Amino acid sequence: MFFKSSNITARIFDRQICTPAPGTSVHYARKFYENLVPSYTVYEVECPDHSFRKFTDDGQYLISFSRNQQELIVYRPRWLSFSCKDEDCDNHDLPLKAKRFESFFTQLYCVPLASCNELICKDFFLYMESNKFGLFATSTAQVHDAPAVGGAVQGVPSIEKITFHLLRLEDGFVLDEKVFCNDYVNLAHNLGVFLYDDLLTIVSLRYQIIHILQIRDSGNLVHVRAIGEFCREDDELFLNSNAQGMALSDKNKQQQLLGNHIYNNIHQAQPNPGNSFLSGIKQRLLSFMFRGLWNEETDDTLRVQKIRQKFYFHFQDYCDLIIWKVQFLDRHHLLIKFGSVDGGRQVSRHADTHPAFVAVYNMDTTEIVSFYQNSADELYMLFEQFCDHFYATSRNSMHMNFISSHSNNIHALEQLRSIKDKASSSSQFMKKMLSSLPFSCQSLSPSPYFDQSLFRFDDKLISATDRHKQSTDHPIKFILRRHPYSLRFKIKPGPEAGSMDGRAKKISWFLFHPVLPLALSVQQTLIMQPPLVNISVVNIHFRR
Repeated sequence: MFFKSSNITARIFDRQICTPAPGTSVHYARKFYENLVPSYTVYEVECPDHSFRKFTDDGQYLISFSRNQQELIVYRPRWLSFSCKDEDCDNHDLPLKAKRFESFFTQLYCVPLASCNELICKDFFLYMESNKFGLFATSTAQVHDAPAVGGAVQGVPSIEKITFHLLRLEDGFVLDEKVFCNDYVNLAHNLGVFLYDDLLTIVSLRYQIIHILQIRDSGNLVHVRAIGEFCREDDELFLNSNAQGMALSDKNKQQQLLGNHIYNNIHQAQPNPGNSFLSGIKQRLLSFMFRGLWNEETDDTLRVQKIRQKFYFHFQDYCDLIIWKVQFLDRHHLLIKFGSVDGGRQVSRHADTHPAFVAVYNMDTTEIVSFYQNSADELYMLFEQFCDHFYATSRNSMHMNFISSHSNNIHALEQLRSIKDKASSSSQFMKKMLSSLPFSCQSLSPSPYFDQSLFRFDDKLISATDRHKQSTDHPIKFILRRHPYSLRFKIKPGPEAGSMDGRAKKISWFLFHPVLPLALSVQQTLIMQPPLVNISVVNIHFRR
């Protein structure tokens, strides 16, 4: 059997004389990352007191915010350089100047985004790679007991002002802004906003409206359509003209009755503008469900029984469904998650534990294409075999097209099936897996060190997902997937000596550069004893 050396010199020579199979050139090149790893760590770096968000998907910028959540600070990554007089520089410690944050990053600008009563949402950021635009959000404080007026959903909080800022990241110039007043958009981890190519969807939870916007090359945010109460552009015009015609007809009838001196003391019902139909998207959903059940049976008696049991019996439950989350599948289809909410109860942060449904909506035809409960076998089969289609990465984003999933990586698939086999309940396992649908936009790191065909690591401690993890004093190991299956490098958050206080609560998050062997680890330690103290430690991991 022919054995290929993993030595980097041999790989470079092999690249010169061999041509990879069609469509595999990027995967072939990514194998070099088995040799180029962030094997050196600078602990407790002297850095500004900022909240570091993430690297952009092309690696050009590092996004951070000031601690008071008023200013945006953008850095440009650069590689460390220093001089050494000795012959064997690799065995010498780095000079003190090289251990500073400024040795790895150059500040480009600092832009104030939030007003005096607003704060930057530090968990929200979307990047448009083709134009180098960045989308940020600021908002005022939430009002949890806001009254449901003007068609708002009872129990959903209200935010007096939400502002989306579109910036040109090259110089920090604000190109456009979009403001939502007395509304609620879930900004945490981009849950309520999704970007696909130049199309942007913003979900108003309070008023149950899906706003579709387009980001022009000029930097303008253009409102394309709103899906919710109305589905087509002329629905509102049609309903308003019809209501005016009905009002005029009722007025003529009343005058005719008065002219004929008919006084029968019957109260004439006047059109009530506040009494509206079900929303357009809800009517599309109910009609799809009704037609689906109707077509399942050919016998009229069985058909009526089935519709009575599965449709009319749960009719009010279906009417009470609200839109939780939305993502693009392509430029024409949306994946919409519906969930239930009780009248006076606040929106739950653990909505994934409640019954939920997923629908595919065609924006062109305004039709529901498919509808599943979040524990359906068919939906799980699609999720397992075609997971990449749910990520719906933009066509211009080269780096995001190589993220490992159980539909493109055998190791991830084996891990998923192993968890499924160990689960006590198959339905609960599927419900837990499908609760992540629709996916959050740009929530995964495209770093090659999270490529499961190259490295194996403990995903309970670190993963490509943009989430905080429970921290540990032990280093996180990255082990080669191929021969010789050895430890390639380690990542250790926090102080080098670790923490001696076992009562302290520690969380960590990691910012990996999408191209370079460079990563930031941030550990926050909350000491529970009064007075409460929050200690933040930033480490830089790079290839020396």
